[in-house]
Amino acid sequence: MLSRFSGIQNQLIKFGLLLCVLVATNVQATTGKDANVAWAKIEAGAVLIDVRTPAEFARGHIENAINIPFEQILQGVSHYKIDKKTPIVVYCRSGRRSGIANQDLLNAGFEQSYNGGGFVPLIQHKQQRTATN
Repeated sequence: MLSRFSGIQNQLIKFGLLLCVLVATNVQATTGKDANVAWAKIEAGAVLIDVRTPAEFARGHIENAINIPFEQILQGVSHYKIDKKTPIVVYCRSGRRSGIANQDLLNAGFEQSYNGGGFVPLIQHKQQRTATN
């Protein structure tokens, strides 16, 4: 009886691990945060939106970024008259707020919105790419 229970328990553990891998893969696919993809989109002309607070933006931001705090993303893109077909990359400090803003944009019909993730990883990636070229 004990060995039968252990077999079922092992199967449940394997299933749980597989489920975790699938969820993690799906989260990465839907949230973005790949600096290489973000920079490719930025260099191809995507509108770059920093969704941090104005104070954070004032302390430093990526060149040509516009500041729209994540809580105001839909009003902000309307204010700047950004078309729903326009490629957009959003970023913040860690990727959390940009993830929220990105989901709001996608839900509102902005089909080409991408979560670029965190400010520092984006800057570091850009510096590494520049140094190797």
